[in-house]
Amino acid sequence: MADPAFLACDWGTTNLRAWLVGGDGEVLASRDFELGVSRLGPGEAEARFANEVRPALNAQALPAILCGMIGSNLGWRQVNYLPCPASLDDLRKALTSVADGVRIVPGLRCDGVAGAPDVMRGEETQVFGWLKQDERRMHGRHVLCHPGTHAKWILIDDGKIVRFITAMTGELFAVLRKHSVLKSDASADDEAAFDAGLEAAEDGDALAARLFTARSRVTAGGAAAESTPSYLSGLLIGAEVASVPKLLGVSLDHPIVLLGDEVLCRWYERALSRLGVSATAYDGEAAALAALTALQMEGAPK
Repeated sequence: MADPAFLACDWGTTNLRAWLVGGDGEVLASRDFELGVSRLGPGEAEARFANEVRPALNAQALPAILCGMIGSNLGWRQVNYLPCPASLDDLRKALTSVADGVRIVPGLRCDGVAGAPDVMRGEETQVFGWLKQDERRMHGRHVLCHPGTHAKWILIDDGKIVRFITAMTGELFAVLRKHSVLKSDASADDEAAFDAGLEAAEDGDALAARLFTARSRVTAGGAAAESTPSYLSGLLIGAEVASVPKLLGVSLDHPIVLLGDEVLCRWYERALSRLGVSATAYDGEAAALAALTALQMEGAPK
């Protein structure tokens, strides 16, 4: 077994995932910590990383590479966004040192919709890790969807992220489910209700009007109130997959790569399948580690 070489961390809003990586690139140990940046007070990140994360993996003296929201104004230090098009090598050149032996991966920005910029922080690392996992992916065009609180639709050409668009689908679902007339504590795993939501989404237009059907189908249509979260999920995801790719200039006959949480990717795959779109899901966590390993081992300071 190789000796420990570095610590890799995907440090997001709600959770921190850390891997102890050996000199041969193999994972020697891993841990999850409930230390998402939303749980940190101002200036806490450096101390908690040193006092909790490093000792838990016996990595006190190792170099560390971090990605995700830890590089935002809520985290350790705000790290710049790089403009698109951007490659893995561009990320490597812009790694930001925040402490002795600790570097943070920058985010990306591009032209978004309605003349406003769009930004991502963390998803870019998973995207480049997915590309790195199979060098054949470094050639040609790929359309990638990263489902989540703020879902990203990403256009990749010859190994570079060219443009992306963010859809606040996950956050909108959470807000409506908790703070609107659609609020419900029921689970969102009813496939029939989800499919009904997909049907109601149609081509994704007039979403504000379509959303009211989540209430009227119960109050006047006899649908079970417990089915509302699943219906709402289908309606929101259905509207997203039907409309957002067009904003990237991508037709719905292009295969879609789904990258992220397995369960969430499965719902998106179901929505895309209904539209006749081919989609393949990949593990986002493994992709993040692949990119962090490449950034550290191929671009370690000399």
